[in-house]
Amino acid sequence: MPKTRELTSFERGEIVGLHKGQHNPSDISRILDIPRTTVNDVIRKWEKEGRTSPAPRSGRPPLLDERDQRQLVRLVKEDRQQSLAQITENFNNLGLKNVSEVTIRRNLYELGYHGRAGVRKPLVSEVNRNRRNIWCRGRRFWREEWHNVIWSDESRFVLFQNDSHHWVWRRPHEKYDVDCLLPTVKQGSPGVMVWGCFINDTPGPLVIIEETVNAQKYLQILENHLLPFLTSLDDEKAYIFQDDNASVHRAKVVIEWKEDNLIGSLPWPAQSPDLNPIEHVWDYLERRVRGRNSTPKSTADLVSALREEWVNIDPLYLENLVSSMPRRVLSVIKNKGYPTKY
Repeated sequence: MPKTRELTSFERGEIVGLHKGQHNPSDISRILDIPRTTVNDVIRKWEKEGRTSPAPRSGRPPLLDERDQRQLVRLVKEDRQQSLAQITENFNNLGLKNVSEVTIRRNLYELGYHGRAGVRKPLVSEVNRNRRNIWCRGRRFWREEWHNVIWSDESRFVLFQNDSHHWVWRRPHEKYDVDCLLPTVKQGSPGVMVWGCFINDTPGPLVIIEETVNAQKYLQILENHLLPFLTSLDDEKAYIFQDDNASVHRAKVVIEWKEDNLIGSLPWPAQSPDLNPIEHVWDYLERRVRGRNSTPKSTADLVSALREEWVNIDPLYLENLVSSMPRRVLSVIKNKGYPTKY
């Protein structure tokens, strides 16, 4: 029975106890299933030195002390997107120690920092952060009210998309901290623009937009698609229409049209896609289209795929999104108006 591990203090105490009870090393080895040579070593050390614990070992001292590690954390927090090589170079430039990338990586891991794909979220200005917070505080007790909201938005679906990741150094709980987020930017690519809406568990129309959306075009979409959808719903309920603060949505002719048609609007805080559940519907459509056996090769294929997947959306999925609104509101409040995981 070769020794394969370090004995615990309790096991060493058992050996000494059995030895005091007049058991010989062979009996002790059999009883405790510990190699006889190990038993002899423990007994000999106890009789000679009067202790059962292993001798202290000095070991190699760590290259970075607590002060060095504090400086390392400060460097990482200054720019979360630095590469390991950049962090190492910047640390060595401080003149404290000259260490390798392996040492920096090991210390970052010990401190809880790991390289992770950054979450993409739009930057929120200070003004809009406060407005988001106020908006959510005013609706933190809403429950059934969310089921009467018609959620709407435009979205662009492209044929080819860059799915590359950008990495940030962070701790597990810092995923949605503002300095760990990657700001999103709008960019043009060949694809299709759509407008859609839904309420509770019911999808509304999906409209393919083939020209630039201005106030008049948006008004046509509302007249030709939103109004018939509203007419199809239970007329005993008071519905609220949600759209964001895009300039075409807030044009005077659009506001007047809503008033003339008695369509109540939900005030909306700017830079708040995490508060609009339809954003998840767009992601759902994207995954469904990309997961098809035949990936769209043209805009016509993409339009056809989007329409097919839209009418097949699971009503329970939509209902669960709307049911998440109280949690979304509380998350924004908890995060003081900054972007949330939604």
